[in-house]
Amino acid sequence: MGRAAAASGQRDPFAVDEDAALAELELAWADGGYHGFSANDGLWSAVSSAGEVLTGGTPDALDRAIRAHWQAKQ
Repeated sequence: MGRAAAASGQRDPFAVDEDAALAELELAWADGGYHGFSANDGLWSAVSSAGEVLTGGTPDALDRAIRAHWQAKQ
């Protein structure tokens, strides 16, 4: 359905709204010391306050990586 939807001009219901996902990640983690959220070619990333780059293949995977990193610092 993805290709058919794209060909007909319809929005892919399974596509991630990158801008909205990045805004939510920033809202959730900026106070924890994470910044520089981005999504490029399917790689989602954030930078810790110590300069470490955390990555994930999806917004959820990046969130899990940040959560694990944050918990390890505690």
